[in-house]
Amino acid sequence: MTMSKRDTYTPDSLLAVAVEVFNERGYDGTSMEHLSRAAGISKSSIYHHVRGKEELLNRAVGRALDGLFGILEQPEALSGRAVQRLEYVTRRTAVVLMEELPYVTLLLRVRGNTTTERWAMERRREFDQRVSELVKAAAAEGDLRSDVEARLATRLLFGMINSVVEWYRPDAKGGSEREQVADAVVRLAFDGLRA
Repeated sequence: MTMSKRDTYTPDSLLAVAVEVFNERGYDGTSMEHLSRAAGISKSSIYHHVRGKEELLNRAVGRALDGLFGILEQPEALSGRAVQRLEYVTRRTAVVLMEELPYVTLLLRVRGNTTTERWAMERRREFDQRVSELVKAAAAEGDLRSDVEARLATRLLFGMINSVVEWYRPDAKGGSEREQVADAVVRLAFDGLRA
């Protein structure tokens, strides 16, 4: 994704390059020099857009988290039976992961070594907790099995969804392919979880 020096960088295009480098080298293994080489611009040009690499990390994981938390605010996640809301959140989480693949991949790889990483991990735990509450509510309504503890079910559900980052590569089908993967995630998860 290297651009020539004459190309004009925007904060978004610089962020896309940074996320690619972070995912390739690891955040800790990435220097501003690595970023400037990948972008084909000077370090001072990068500093024109951001204060440093942690700001790029913050923007990147923030984008992934905004996508995930946005799901919880959609009408389909807020009303109806808990199992239907949970299915909706599960499906949309899988789709957002695929739509924002590099950003969610980076979010899943943060280890808590910086203030931004600790913030991102805390937000991920908050998202997981909110989904776990939906699992509990669906079990209480009699729609999901009650013999699997809600936090464990949530972890297993996200383990399946999050594994998509390891193998999913978008192809020309785009949206239809993402919907097929999301359908498979929902079928596999809920056929095993239903009471």
